[in-house]
Amino acid sequence: MTLKLHNTLTKRVDEFTPISDNTVTLYTCGPTVYDYPLIGNWTAYIYWDILVRTLIADGYTVDRVMNITDVGHLTSDEDEGQDKLEKGAQREGKTAWDIANFYTEDFLQGMKALGMIMPEHITRATDYIPQQLELIRTLKKKGYTYQIDDGIYFDTSKFPTYADFAGLDLAAQRAGARVAFNEEKRNLSDFALWKFTPKGEKRDMEWETPADLLETKPTQPVMGFPGWHLECSAMAMNILGETIDIHTGGIDHIPVHHTNEIAQSEAASGQTFAHYWVHNNHIKVNGTKISKSLNNGYTLQDLEERGFTALDYRMFVLQGQYSNEGNFTFENLEAAANRLHHWRNIAALRWQTYDTIADDNDKTVTLIATSSAIIEALNDNLNTPEALSSIDQAFGIFDSKALTTIHQYGLSQLLETIDATLGLQLLKTTPDIDDATKQLILERQRAREEKNWEKSDELREKIKRSGIVIKDVDGGQSVWEYVALERKID
Repeated sequence: MTLKLHNTLTKRVDEFTPISDNTVTLYTCGPTVYDYPLIGNWTAYIYWDILVRTLIADGYTVDRVMNITDVGHLTSDEDEGQDKLEKGAQREGKTAWDIANFYTEDFLQGMKALGMIMPEHITRATDYIPQQLELIRTLKKKGYTYQIDDGIYFDTSKFPTYADFAGLDLAAQRAGARVAFNEEKRNLSDFALWKFTPKGEKRDMEWETPADLLETKPTQPVMGFPGWHLECSAMAMNILGETIDIHTGGIDHIPVHHTNEIAQSEAASGQTFAHYWVHNNHIKVNGTKISKSLNNGYTLQDLEERGFTALDYRMFVLQGQYSNEGNFTFENLEAAANRLHHWRNIAALRWQTYDTIADDNDKTVTLIATSSAIIEALNDNLNTPEALSSIDQAFGIFDSKALTTIHQYGLSQLLETIDATLGLQLLKTTPDIDDATKQLILERQRAREEKNWEKSDELREKIKRSGIVIKDVDGGQSVWEYVALERKID
């Protein structure tokens, strides 16, 4: 089966052909760890986790790097403003190092809660300062850099294809600029590779600028820090090689961050940086762009306070395709949570049935075919909505049906496929009930057979207090399900 992806580089959906037959090199732009990630941030990582799972399902080994931006990301993508880590440190009265460590750990815990496969390499920008300086050194030797009062910059005019990736109109940008840019910059699009610490200031995170990178020999150490764009190129090429298979990120990265990555990487190596660039679209909240001023930037912690789990949010995200704009509402999230709860109750049927020769062959075939349908949908440009729809159709044949109609092995195999490809942890989150509860269910079944409805109802309520509800289905059988969690959506 051939994977197809929308490639920003070619502006079309391309069939994926890796550099190596067996291993796929993948770079994911990671978080800037100065605050709790918002749900809009998490959306991207959920989709890229699906990409990794699809590649694995297709038989590839994935060698993936995801950076942790713990220095150098300024409040403006155009190299202006305060470093976000320094700003976070001032906000909380801590050092930038403390801020980076705290929010890095929070991010990693969030990845686990969302059921993500951890990248093979999770790299902090501060651990790769020598590699970043070496990349600047290479670019300087090749004539791509120049120095001004606040740092060392990349001269985009010397990279003729700079505007091609994002389809930029650089002349129009200059003409329409509402704010005067640093007049020392040669071109409006030039970007900082290395920023100098302003005179008279002391940063938590700063390093001495090597003398050979400066245009004149300094009389005293010149302290500085890397530009945001530099770190991704340095880490990707250092670990994965000069050319990688796939680079992922958000559509907001296209005109600045990824355009700059391509320029500095390809200028240094003379090689194509990445063959496939895959970008996810934005998610809005109640039809509005996520903004701190509107107080609509929810975190996973905010969702948890309302009774929703991280996996509920994962299900919500998977209901939309990565390249389409999403819209978050708590009503939509509740619908996703209900869908996931229903799937978990289907998964619980594996504890309540056995494989017998009486199994319905048509239903067995449906279960087996659904596994293939999921993988086929994901290979079609990560079409997660189609994958979910195929699962709904398969699970629908068991609603309110007798347990004897269920093929236990086929159901278990399908659940394994769902967990492997979609990461919803249906097997992990659907434990069997204890023996005491099973005994109560048997007692209730006998009470129903004796038409002792009063005792049957009493036992139903007793069972419910243990987190299990009983549903009577065709054939006079009883099926147990998990009690739904209470949630707050207003």
